[in-house]
Parts: sequence; structure tokens; C-alpha cells
Amino acid sequence: MNQKELQHLYWRAGFGIQPVKLLSVPKGRKQIVDTLFANSKSVSPLDIDISYFKGVDPLDLKKFPSLAKEFNEKSREKMLELNYAWIEQLVHPKELLRERMTMFWANHFVCRDQNPVHAQQYNNTLRKFALGDFRAFVKAISKEASMLKYLNGKQNRKGKPNENFARELMELFTLGEGQYSETDIKESARAFTGYNNNFQGDFKFRKFQHDYGSKTFFGHIGKFDGDDIIDIILENRQCAQFISDKIYRYFVNPVPNKTHIEAMTEVFYKDYNIENLMRFIFISDWFYDEVNMGAKIKSPIEFLVGMANTIPVEFERKKDLIKIQKLLGQTLLDPPNVAGWKGDKAWIDANTIMIRLKLPSLLFNNAIISLKRHGDFNDSFREKYFKRNKDKLPFKTLPNWEAFLDNFKPVETEDLSEYIIQGNINKGTAEYLASLSKKSKKDYCVQLMSLPEYQMC
Repeated sequence: MNQKELQHLYWRAGFGIQPVKLLSVPKGRKQIVDTLFANSKSVSPLDIDISYFKGVDPLDLKKFPSLAKEFNEKSREKMLELNYAWIEQLVHPKELLRERMTMFWANHFVCRDQNPVHAQQYNNTLRKFALGDFRAFVKAISKEASMLKYLNGKQNRKGKPNENFARELMELFTLGEGQYSETDIKESARAFTGYNNNFQGDFKFRKFQHDYGSKTFFGHIGKFDGDDIIDIILENRQCAQFISDKIYRYFVNPVPNKTHIEAMTEVFYKDYNIENLMRFIFISDWFYDEVNMGAKIKSPIEFLVGMANTIPVEFERKKDLIKIQKLLGQTLLDPPNVAGWKGDKAWIDANTIMIRLKLPSLLFNNAIISLKRHGDFNDSFREKYFKRNKDKLPFKTLPNWEAFLDNFKPVETEDLSEYIIQGNINKGTAEYLASLSKKSKKDYCVQLMSLPEYQMC
């Protein structure tokens, strides 16, 4: 594999790769892909301190408003901490591909929960099954406390079924819109009655709330429970195609290719093994076609984590991480609705593009984008001005330029664009870059990150 193909793979299976690490990557495609999967076999769960939750009696929260207020304030703090922990794990992943897959599934099995114990548990369930058996994955999601609350599963009882989860299970999680009838929704909702959880987030099946009667679902008749419904859904090849299409748009190209998606569907429908499907994609020649390189608009998290992967950075104020996510339009653990973020072109509008273009200089260079051309030193006034007004800048960061210079040591400054930019650079941008001074690798890196082309991967 050549350098361009390697970078493409690591931007899709992760968030980029540093040149110094490219030197140690195996040369053969199969060996590289095998290593990616081998390094993601284990699971490193998010694990923030939630000891405050232990010993709390939910009845006391109802009896004592002051206790409930204190508990809720602590929970809000811990939700922020969980966000920081997830960002940290994305920037410094122990299992690169598993973390990337967790990001994907978080915007597929979309869920929002303000309880940090349940939210962390849900996030770790996504991580656990991210490369495993899709059938077991869907069944586990149906029993998660966060999902039971989010889609009203706890209110789904015999004689009074709630159809929210049954509908989204088919429309968003497995089959897609228009692949089921209203009768299928009603009958499958009955099968999920009695699903509940305790205060700690453990699944509890309330057998007296379950409808044990016969159901008719997709032409099958039986006294089905929730797991039976999921098994019947997965018998439908449409499920494998729906998931393959969504994975293709996320990992390959937002413009679908029916031939490639059909090949993926053939692989996935055999056993619903997520690892086998992803391995097939990364091994396929078409994955490395020129049309797929630099074809994706980076999500805000991809954009943010990718920058931090290039230039390690610490935030003096952790809350700035939340502020940036909100400004860019994607806050982890806080999706807009059950359909999740639309992605692709929806990431960019007149406001977010300006923030994106300015953010690298704010994070790494005191808000300065160097405009130095060959032999030009007119930036000195601007540098002195921003140094004097540093405390007024919106973000306070500590970029680790030493680590950047070490990681990019094998690369000459004039060749930096080949590693920083994944897509093609248009003629006008190329002429602009050619005119810039290449004396400072740091300045040139910030300049490259401030280009429209950097928004693509």
C-alpha cells in the first residue's frame, strides 16, 4: 500500500495517522488490516468515578427535594466528565478501530440519557458489540436502561403497549422506512412488553407486565418475545442491506454505490458478523478508489479529534471542549433526536465553516493564521498584539509542538500538505500555498488546517 492509501485507511478506521507511525506499519494490505483488527480485539470501557450513585435510595430522592437537587447537580457534572472521557479515549485510543466503530454505532442506535451511570453503561455496550455479532447487539440494545427510558420501553405493558421502540427498531435500527406495516409495529410492541430496569440500570423482565398472547409479525405466528421479533427481522435480507448501505455511506463514500453495497450485503447477511463486514470493506480494491479519497466532510468530532491527533493539545478549561462541540454542531452524548445527526453536507453551513476555518489558529497559534510569504515578516505586529491579549481569547490551550515536530520529523515542511490534506487541492489553493513561506513547519501546519480542503477526509 502506498502512503495515500494508508492515510485513507487510517482516516476511515480511525482519525488519521502520524508520519512517524507510518514507518512501522506493515506493507501488505491484508497484514495491515489484520493488525488493525488484532489491535481492537480487547475492550477498554469508559470508566468515570460514579461512586456518588452507590447507596442512593430512589425513594429518598422523591421524599427529599434538597437531596434530589444535589443528586441532579452531581449527575450534570458527571455527564460533562463522561463527555471529556470519551473525547480523551478518541484522541488516545487503545483500540483504534473499536473506538471508531463505537462512534458510528452511537449515531445508529441513537440514545440520550442524563443519568451518567446509565449513559456510561450504554456507551460501553456500544463499544463491547462494536465489532461483534449484530444480532446479539440489537438484543442487548433493546434491554439497555437508557434505551428503555428514551423510547418509552418502561411504559410498554400488557394491555397498553407503547409502540415507540418497536417503530424505531425497524425504521432506524434494522430495516429502514417503509419496510413494515402498522400491524407489524403493533404486534411487535406487544412482544417487548415487560421490559424494564432497576435504579442501577440492570435489565429486569416484569413477567406480569408481559403479553404472552399469540402475535402475528411479518407472516409469522407465535407467542413471541422481543428476542424472537429481532430474530424474525434479521431473517429479512433487507436488514443486511440497510446496515451495509449505512456503513458504506459512513466509512466509504456518502454517495452510495449499489454494486459495492450489494457485495457488502452478501457478506453481512451470512452471519451478521460486523468484523467480517468491515474486514471485507478494508480489503476491497474499490475502498481505495480515488473517488473515495477525501470524499467525506469531517464530522465536528472527526475534525476536532483529527487536529488533536496531529498536534497534541490540552485545554486549560475542560468546559471549552463542550463549547467547541456546540459551536460546531455535534455534542457527544447529546444527539438532536432519535434519528441522530444527518452528517455529510449538513455539517457545514455559513456559520460552522467560518468556525472551522478559524479554529486551528485559535487552538494552536493564539488566533494567528500566518500570512507570511517568501521573505515576508509582516506578521510580527499581529503576533505581539495577540500575545498581549491572550487572556481575551475564547479558548486557552497548551499545544504540544515538540510532540508534533517529533511525529512529523520524517516529513519535509514543503511536503506537509501530502499528510495533512486528504483530498485534492484546487488550483487556486495550490498557488496560494506555493507562495507561503515554508520556514516554519508549525506555521505551515496551521495554515493547512485552516483551508477548506482540510474539512474533507
